[in-house]
Amino acid sequence: MTKTDTANQTGWNFDNSYTRLPKTLYTILNPIPVPTPELVILNRPLAAMLGLNSEALQSQNGVAVLAGNEIVEGSLPLAQAYAGHQFGHFTMLGDGRAHLLGEQITPAGERFDIQLKGSGRTPYSRQGDGRAALGPMLREYIISEAMHALDIPTTSSLAVVTTSETVYRKTKLPGAILTRVAASHLRVGTFQYVSRWGTLDELRILADYTLQRHFSHFDAVDNRYLFLLQEVVKRQASLIAKWQAVGFIHGVMNTDNMTLSGETIDYGPCAFMNTYDPATVFSSIDIHGRYAYGNQPVIAQWNLARFAETLLPLLHADQDQAVRLAHEAVTAFSKLYRDNLLERMRAKLGLFNEEPEDEPLLEDLLSLMKKYSADYTNTFRALTLDETNDTALFLSTEFAKWHNLWLKRIGRQQENTEACRRLMMSSNPALIPRNHRVEEALEAAVMHGDYSVMRQLLDMLADPYAHSPLQNDYASPPPESNRPYRTFCGT
Repeated sequence: MTKTDTANQTGWNFDNSYTRLPKTLYTILNPIPVPTPELVILNRPLAAMLGLNSEALQSQNGVAVLAGNEIVEGSLPLAQAYAGHQFGHFTMLGDGRAHLLGEQITPAGERFDIQLKGSGRTPYSRQGDGRAALGPMLREYIISEAMHALDIPTTSSLAVVTTSETVYRKTKLPGAILTRVAASHLRVGTFQYVSRWGTLDELRILADYTLQRHFSHFDAVDNRYLFLLQEVVKRQASLIAKWQAVGFIHGVMNTDNMTLSGETIDYGPCAFMNTYDPATVFSSIDIHGRYAYGNQPVIAQWNLARFAETLLPLLHADQDQAVRLAHEAVTAFSKLYRDNLLERMRAKLGLFNEEPEDEPLLEDLLSLMKKYSADYTNTFRALTLDETNDTALFLSTEFAKWHNLWLKRIGRQQENTEACRRLMMSSNPALIPRNHRVEEALEAAVMHGDYSVMRQLLDMLADPYAHSPLQNDYASPPPESNRPYRTFCGT
């Protein structure tokens, strides 16, 4: 089969607009082939949305493309350059083990990056081997699917293929390649790279490209670069509020992991909170808790300030004026985030309208949850289903007092009890990807070649707001343990 045949039969329809940017932003480079790639999971609904033929993707030639062994007509693979603050320290980065195959233009006319992760070394590998292990790639597939089902903007996973190669980390692990789909891979770190090592013209070109790609309604504004900053701030305020509302902990909120599109990216040491505690951190490398659950809004604003710094030369010719505009835009994050979060938390409590006492009501509940070590997701699930059980929280007199205030607050609404219940059911997931369930699925796949555990987990996570009895087992928190749960970057 020729390259053109593969593209036509599968439905690949690539454009390569990123290659029309300044050449300092990328390196044209093909993935490094692997010996015997095998497809282990394919996201059929995503494939259909992209305009791809799932059957052709599963063919020998289709898998060869997903492994980087074959380059289809229209694809021009590259590795992107970027920089970033990692745990507060600035460094040169880039796609050390990823190749952007191009941008798939869907039947609906939408544009999505198609990137292979674990596809070989690039000039940005920083002494890495350019490969990825099976477990972390499957983790990204699971969590990105869960985030999508939870209605949280996210990059998506099209497929995972094994490579028949061994990856050496602390132990020998099976190698794999993930096909990641994103609105784009433009990051705060992309702008930091150009700001540090590029020219003003290159910065302007990158900013205009970002506007065209993600904020095309900028024509009517007076200051397009201020508009870009403001829109990125808005999207991140919305995104982080959605994270907080479901107890998601990213784990590594470096500036290179903040997209300008507003999608969640990089599912390395991420996890979902069980027992409610703002200090919760799972990442093995986050020893000081920089990216703990309660710090995520502050870190998001800090990252946005770094983005604003890169735009200063474009915001205004006068430096002081530019700083003032940037400061105002970044400072607006706090209120935008608070308003977004309050809206989501009100919905979790079945509240349709706004009252001044709502924020203290929510804060009191969270304080009680922390005091009594209550499970975050299951507390809201119990309130939703009116199944407050015999946990320490629900047996306390403090909760009884809070519960009475909450019922009175609901009673002041025009909406009836059933409407409130429906709102809560659509706002409180019955289950999340519990960390122990994810580990269970990964162990079965990696250690035993058994993907059925993962597929069953994915089936349960596909409709987290169903509140079906079938989901009950997956809603249970992990057994008590003296060993804290830890996640790893999965490089």
